[in-house]
Amino acid sequence: MPVTGKFSKLFYDRLGEQVANELVDWLNQVDAAYRADLRELNELNFARFDAKLEQRIAELRAETREGFASLREHLAGQLAGLETKLERRLGEQSRWFIAAWAVLLAGVIGLWLKA
Repeated sequence: MPVTGKFSKLFYDRLGEQVANELVDWLNQVDAAYRADLRELNELNFARFDAKLEQRIAELRAETREGFASLREHLAGQLAGLETKLERRLGEQSRWFIAAWAVLLAGVIGLWLKA
């Protein structure tokens, strides 16, 4: 959007209407050229920023996948150890339950035979 410069009446009187208008037109052309250059530079910078952002997002995704894979391995190892411990404890508990049942059964049979 070109900016129309407005100069003082004295400026127009000294240079003349045609020269002042030419100067305003030239300044508007320079402004338009600088705006176009700035727009192009901004677009290039944004494209470069977007490429870097995509690269960093890809790196972050790779690191996250790596971290989750490591976490899965660690949790799988912990779960295997927990399963082993649980099986051992359930085996011990079952032996104690059978022993308790045998003692109770012996007492019940003893009371039944005594009666």
